[in-house]
Amino acid sequence: MDYPFSRRTLLQGMALAGAALPLVGSPTSAGPIRRHKSGWVEGRMTGAQAVVETLIQEGAECVYGIPGAQENELWDAMKSKGLPYLLVTHEFSAACMADGYARSTGKPGVICVVPGPGVTNSLSGVAEALIDSVPMVCIVGDIAQGEKYRPFQVHCTDQVALLKPVTKAVFPVGSVEEISLAMREAFALAVAGEPGPVAVVIPYPLLIETKHIQSPPLAPPGLPWDDAAFQCALNLLADRRLKIGIYAGLGCMDYSDLLVQTAEVLQAPVATSVSGKGVIPDTHPLAVGWGYGPQGSITAERAFCGRRLHPKDTGVDCVLAIGVRYSEVSTGFYSNPQTRHIIHVDANSENIGKVMRTDVCVNADAGVFLATLLENADLARRAPDGPLLARIREGRAEECRHHAEVYGKCGADPMAFILALRKCLPVDGLVFVDVTVSEHLAAEGFRVAQPRTYFNPTDNQAMGWSIPAAIGAQRIHAGRAVATITGDGCFLMSSMEISTTARENLPVKFFVLDDQAYHYMQMLQKAAYLRTTATILARLDYAALAKGYGVAYLEIASTSQLEAGIREALCYPGPVLVRVVTDYGDRRIRWLEAVRDRFLKELKPAQKARFLARAGVRAVEFRKAND
Repeated sequence: MDYPFSRRTLLQGMALAGAALPLVGSPTSAGPIRRHKSGWVEGRMTGAQAVVETLIQEGAECVYGIPGAQENELWDAMKSKGLPYLLVTHEFSAACMADGYARSTGKPGVICVVPGPGVTNSLSGVAEALIDSVPMVCIVGDIAQGEKYRPFQVHCTDQVALLKPVTKAVFPVGSVEEISLAMREAFALAVAGEPGPVAVVIPYPLLIETKHIQSPPLAPPGLPWDDAAFQCALNLLADRRLKIGIYAGLGCMDYSDLLVQTAEVLQAPVATSVSGKGVIPDTHPLAVGWGYGPQGSITAERAFCGRRLHPKDTGVDCVLAIGVRYSEVSTGFYSNPQTRHIIHVDANSENIGKVMRTDVCVNADAGVFLATLLENADLARRAPDGPLLARIREGRAEECRHHAEVYGKCGADPMAFILALRKCLPVDGLVFVDVTVSEHLAAEGFRVAQPRTYFNPTDNQAMGWSIPAAIGAQRIHAGRAVATITGDGCFLMSSMEISTTARENLPVKFFVLDDQAYHYMQMLQKAAYLRTTATILARLDYAALAKGYGVAYLEIASTSQLEAGIREALCYPGPVLVRVVTDYGDRRIRWLEAVRDRFLKELKPAQKARFLARAGVRAVEFRKAND
């Protein structure tokens, strides 16, 4: 006779048996959990309880993930202790939600996934957090190990090996007694130095084993500081013959006040990386936008690069780069110009002096550097620079005129959408921008007034990131407006997660720029190949999708409808899917032009000849060229 028995039912039965043990007074049952001292986790408890108690003591506000047979004991413990959690539709979304939580709070986001496909599904989102310097703690189940190990277990991939390339560290746990310490070390490492994800891998049998736990809180991690390098930097900044410019990144996000004071002392224009948008209010007289090369804002390039671009602009002699990497995306394929002097400050010594020729490398926390510099402000203080402020105002006004030009005729102009969203969204509203050609328009045109309100998956460029990231942030930012700027291609990758907002009544506003194509790829391909390949998307019935997901629906079909449509969506009390029929027209995008120019300069003569010959042949072809 065949019995409906499998490894899954075995695991479920084990979980039920483990849950029943305390009821029958087993000698291995968990006793009362005691916290004798502040922050301690102490007492007799199961491995699952040790995980949850440590999460509570470390300040976790929400755990994102999907329960599975190996972790049902853990999810049940979360429910018993009232630790908030959010069920997602896919583990990629769990990682992106934790990412969105972390970027918007500055604290580690937490995911909980099962081994095997749970881990592999999450890897793109975890990698985004690693490359973008976002703190995350990944609680990962594992197959039985040690004396419980059996060959050919379900999900028997090597979880540790899978996670190592996309995390700062992986802590495999071998006993119940190790769980709490491993968790605490993961939280500490996630925020230490350059933030990033850390994983704790726990074999599932340990979740039901009971041991006595004594786990004190760890001392806060030390902050890196190189005093000798700081003195060298101070000597250079004290040379008042030099005009200083500040290039600030995500590492400055929690030190906005210190950054502003430093800029005012040095009379330095401040440009940011993409991830650094918000470290200085865009309304500040010294804020010049993002980037400082041909890929960035016009005002930033003029303020930093000087007379070679505009006769009135003197440019800067020394760039003070703080909490920022010169990564490919933010530099437009390494298009930032070399200035006479560069001082590079970063919490991770591996980031310093790797792209630009650097005079002074300071391995230091951005906040400590700025605070110490301000203690020595009189040595570096400059007189107010009226001509500089006037040139910045002129540049910003020119940008506004340029951005206000409408190029889209057969739908809404995407820059007009970005400007309208900025006008309608509250100043503390959160906007999550996806991997779409409009991310570069938003970097130029969306003015940010507060830290931790503008977010973009910068350096891993994981498409579909914005939808779950926005949901993860909305889950803990009740009462604040949260919106996405998502392309139709990105929408296809993670749109099922919108159903989560309906289930949980999370009022995210999902704005989808729809032109039924991978327009980003089309702009790259047409210039290089005079045709497009594999870029046309299906025509979707967004209204039907919204109905299926259980959310409200709006459609904006022209530039003239933008402001009214956006306001209507923002005023709706629940989640809304908004289709924005989009026409990009022939608007120039500085980032793409800079990347293209840089790419062409790096081609060898033979490569250039081949590109030109191919273009010549295709220019006279009469057959269908696109897709």
